[in-house]
Amino acid sequence: MLRLLALSALSVVLGTAAAQNAARGQRIAGQVCAACHAADGNSVAAANPKIAGQFAEYLQKQLGDFKVAQPGKKPARESAIMTPMAANLSDDDIQGLAAYYAGQKLRPASAADKDLAALGQKIWRGGIAASSVPACAGCHGPAGAGIPAQYPRLAGQFAEYVAAQLKGFRDGARSNDVNGVMRGVAARMSEREIQAVAQYAAGLR
Repeated sequence: MLRLLALSALSVVLGTAAAQNAARGQRIAGQVCAACHAADGNSVAAANPKIAGQFAEYLQKQLGDFKVAQPGKKPARESAIMTPMAANLSDDDIQGLAAYYAGQKLRPASAADKDLAALGQKIWRGGIAASSVPACAGCHGPAGAGIPAQYPRLAGQFAEYVAAQLKGFRDGARSNDVNGVMRGVAARMSEREIQAVAQYAAGLR
């Protein structure tokens, strides 16, 4: 009985902490992030990703990667916009923002090119055998739901943003992928294949 009471009390404490964390994140989101990502994470500009409903673990990693770990060194993920934004965020701030945005409901984008999306579906589900590109579904899931703490949710993301990130991985402009997995994949994809996958991801639900 005492053990059950202790577990119940711990659950209440953790629940309260999580709620306070998300509330902290909401305040920061409204003051700092809303201009680019919207207050609820549903950006309306394709250059800025939709982060509503994204995994908290992934958001925490990306925000941490934007920060400069040591003076004079480059951050793990370089961005002229996000590095200054992340510079003043504490670990608690980052945790709070991640919790808040993860709890928001995504308003998904959509595919604009059906022909490209059809090609993207083939790549997403079966990869590209001729160039040894694995199926996107293997890591990001058949419906683009991703895997928490490992691979981000891509369903409903702006096609333009997905394509920009794939090209960044391909060209070496982005290199904060674990073990270089995405760089290895994107390096073997053509421009049309990248655009196709991006269109298909935007239309996933």
